[in-house]
Amino acid sequence: MGRFVRWAAGTATAALLVAGCSGGSSGGGAADERSGSARPSTTGSKALPAALSSQQPDWERCKATADSSAPGRDWQCATLKVPLDWSRPGGETIDLALIRSKARGGERIGSLLFNFGGPGASGVTGLPGYAATVPLLRERYDLVSWDPRGVGASEGVRCRSDKETQAAEAVDPTPDTPAEERAYLRDATDFARGCEKDAGDLLAHVSTTDTARDMDLMRQVLGDSELHYFGISYGTEIGGVYAHLFPENVGRLVLDAVVDPSADLVAHRENQARGFQRALDNYLTSTGQDPARGTRKIADLVDRIDARPLDTYSGRKLTQVLAFTGIVWPLYRQDSWPSLTSALDTAEQGDGSELLALADGYNERDSSGRYGLLPQAQRVISCLDDKQRPTLTQAKKLLPEFERISPVFGPFLGWDAAGWCHDWPVPGQYENAEVSAPGAAPVLVIGNTGDPATPYEGARRMADELGRGVGVELTWKGEGHGAYGNGSDCVDSTVNAYLLKGTVPTDGKVCALRG
Repeated sequence: MGRFVRWAAGTATAALLVAGCSGGSSGGGAADERSGSARPSTTGSKALPAALSSQQPDWERCKATADSSAPGRDWQCATLKVPLDWSRPGGETIDLALIRSKARGGERIGSLLFNFGGPGASGVTGLPGYAATVPLLRERYDLVSWDPRGVGASEGVRCRSDKETQAAEAVDPTPDTPAEERAYLRDATDFARGCEKDAGDLLAHVSTTDTARDMDLMRQVLGDSELHYFGISYGTEIGGVYAHLFPENVGRLVLDAVVDPSADLVAHRENQARGFQRALDNYLTSTGQDPARGTRKIADLVDRIDARPLDTYSGRKLTQVLAFTGIVWPLYRQDSWPSLTSALDTAEQGDGSELLALADGYNERDSSGRYGLLPQAQRVISCLDDKQRPTLTQAKKLLPEFERISPVFGPFLGWDAAGWCHDWPVPGQYENAEVSAPGAAPVLVIGNTGDPATPYEGARRMADELGRGVGVELTWKGEGHGAYGNGSDCVDSTVNAYLLKGTVPTDGKVCALRG
């Protein structure tokens, strides 16, 4: 398992209900749906071939796949051709899988693109389930999403088989001996080699910058003069990078559950240690426990599992990495906290079955032993983005600070700083994302004070780095990952007014937990 950041947890169940797509010949192209003249997609000094800039996707009803049924008659699917290498826009191309539902009402505004984060979350499978969260937006916008490059139906990367993935769950994520350290690094090397073998040349072209450029071509092909976009979790990083690259094309951008753009690989893990510990403290307080004592009790449980994995009803063992994952997953939504209570109580009695079930939910493992590919795509994309490559020696020096931040999550995230991109076959692109966007239209940036995966401090940093008059911060005093659609009328009405009417709230507006 890699870093904890994931897409909005509310989309996970919805993703199981929808299906993939294939190209076809029915349905109109972009020309009949233009909201003003689309501005040309720019690639720097290189001209984009007309065959790409003028393509018209063949939309047809989405079809069922081997894993799921079709999402319904309202949904159409197609493919978009994009350059494999944006520095050579006239070279080899790859296909991106798209999905849309056309605006249901009058006065269509344009297309509204969604990215659910991860990195690695499928928009093709995620959007139909999420659409119920945005009924008002669906009246005025074509809802559009896609599988980013390296994800799902868009040249998805498989670095490990299901059998290899399950075997890796036995690797100690917090090594205690030189032998365990060697096994930890060997596992990382094996993963990297598997990715390189499966992805080939694509491995060097799945970055956030590549995806932001894909989005601008998508905007043009969809016929929109400006990009309207809703990014969640890692999707906020894509949105910020897009605004930096194409400030003149920014329409109405919402960034919810914001990744701190100023954080490098190590700082990102420190942020997550703080965020998950804060969420754990809030959870423990809600159960009447003292956060410090409750945290110590959970840390001791994890240590015992490290020494002796727990038995489960399935016959699999609950290892330390699976215990970490099982504790993390319910913290994404407050209504999942009772399941964490039950799982911890059961584990204290020596049965790891409930924590294992929670971990399997995060890892997208079904009852037949098949794993989802999101965790693999997450690592492939972020290791191309992250330039920083801490060594094991450097990570060890960081451990005391990580453990001070969180006795439960700190050790895992500290070691992960070295293991995550160890021996990666292609170099990372940047220390941290560049999101400054002078001259762009106002971008709505939403932070949730109880967010475990993307701590709310990142929203202020994103707003500041977008620039004065561009980044507009909205704070929700809530719990869980993300804010919109999580029960706040204040948040939802503010976002809807911005997207539907262009009403920009006062920078620094705060919405209370209730209301």
